[in-house]
Amino acid sequence: MPELPDIELYLHALRPRVVGRPIERARVGNPFLIRTYDPPLSAIEGVPILDISRLGKRIVFRFEGDLFMLVHLMIAGRFRWRERGAAIPGKVGLAAFDFDDGTLLLTEAGSKRQASIHIVRGADSRAEHDRGGLEALEADLPAFAARLTAENHTLKRALTDPQIFSGIGNAYSDEILHAARLSPMKLTASLS
Repeated sequence: MPELPDIELYLHALRPRVVGRPIERARVGNPFLIRTYDPPLSAIEGVPILDISRLGKRIVFRFEGDLFMLVHLMIAGRFRWRERGAAIPGKVGLAAFDFDDGTLLLTEAGSKRQASIHIVRGADSRAEHDRGGLEALEADLPAFAARLTAENHTLKRALTDPQIFSGIGNAYSDEILHAARLSPMKLTASLS
């Protein structure tokens, strides 16, 4: 599942390819992917991308005109950069975003289609998708400790709750707990 480190890698790889450039055409292979209707997906066509960032486990494309596209890859969603005009793959393809020199494909393996795209206008609409978790990579130790122990949960639950920490999911919480040699069942109130 794409989580904080994976999303950061996507951002690092996509920034030089898409920032400052418009999406020439957005194509949808699965209509259930788009979860908003106003503004429509066509609103992002021809509009330059000003930046891309992370909001929890979502990738946020910020366009001119205070327009945002929030992409949640969920468990099996992936981005792939292909040649310009590449076809949306039959079984796994969800969408394609055509640029002047390539196509960004959005795919999702498996039978469930959980990935989503929200097109919103305005920073307030974008903020509605923020679950409020602490940015773990930006927090100092006292802020991290305070957030972790504010309520009594298991360590696993605390690390994966997007209202407590932003972007940490199941896979990386396991890695964190393994590296720290802590039980996922240990209660946060019992931490020293």
